[in-house]
Amino acid sequence: MTDTLTLNLADGSVSFPCSLETAQTLKGELQTLWASLKTIAASANTPEGDTPTKPSPQPTLEYRQVGDIFLEVFCNPNIWPTPFAAKLLITIRDDRIRVTTEATLNQVMEDLSLFLDR
Repeated sequence: MTDTLTLNLADGSVSFPCSLETAQTLKGELQTLWASLKTIAASANTPEGDTPTKPSPQPTLEYRQVGDIFLEVFCNPNIWPTPFAAKLLITIRDDRIRVTTEATLNQVMEDLSLFLDR
């Protein structure tokens, strides 16, 4: 079954058909990304006087869902200081239209939670 997922962006929103399986898989990927960003943030916050440790590079998120609608979500966690600052590059396209935009990680996770709670 496919419902409509709405992602809220800084300057509007985009809605597209999305299966529950796709939304659950994407949410799982974003939760892993959130954990990576928390690891990076924790290594940057060292007690005063201690030498900051350089965090080990975290893997990028490259999620793709192919079907009637192509959905791609990309994020390099190594360039964001915290999960709340992280932005995702999102591409949604089909045979007639292509939308590429940025959205905050926090907002997309909230939108997915709302979608899955319905």
